[in-house]
Amino acid sequence: MVQDLPVARSRDDPWDIAFSLAGAGSEPLGTAFLREAPRKVRATVQAVLEAVAEAPPPRFAGALHWQAMHGSMGGIYEVRVKGPDKRLYRVFCLLERSASGLDAPTLVVLTGMSKPNGTAFSDSEYRRIRRLRDEHVAQDPRRVQL
Repeated sequence: MVQDLPVARSRDDPWDIAFSLAGAGSEPLGTAFLREAPRKVRATVQAVLEAVAEAPPPRFAGALHWQAMHGSMGGIYEVRVKGPDKRLYRVFCLLERSASGLDAPTLVVLTGMSKPNGTAFSDSEYRRIRRLRDEHVAQDPRRVQL
């Protein structure tokens, strides 16, 4: 019987995409958010996540749809999509190069939120995203759904 050996990965190999189970019940928060989003938004978010994973990070250059956040939101990235209703949809993600429970470098979706065009998320909404990030990185092993 031949034992499975770890496969050596190149820096250029695509990353996995997973949905964090932090803060979630039986369904990841990111999955629940996308399920409720308009079809065009879901398709665009999926295309951006796949493009980022294929590039792989941090080489992806799609600055219109993929943004690194700053300040207290540092380390979190967002997929940015304008919906057909002019509503702004944001999906918040982490990049994890290695962590217990992940088989490969992984783009982890935390959750998503939407807002009317021309408005900002509140401090409490951003605190919620940071709590999800902190809960996710405190998990050992990470709890995700591919």
